[in-house]
Amino acid sequence: METWIWILIVVLALIAGVALGFFIARKYMMTYLKKNPPINEQMLRVMMMQMGMKPSQKKINQMMSAMNKQMK
Repeated sequence: METWIWILIVVLALIAGVALGFFIARKYMMTYLKKNPPINEQMLRVMMMQMGMKPSQKKINQMMSAMNKQMK
């Protein structure tokens, strides 16, 4: 075979590998986040109580909105 055909095969295999790796990693992360969700209100309430704070709903809502802003 000629050299340009081998180069083409290598480039196509590389592109296919990158695309396949992306979709596998995306699927893995979606499954991981479904099993281990990020922090929610209940977790925040427990953490605040462990730190000796008495959490009010207003304070929890403020902290949740601040964390959601940071995530975006």
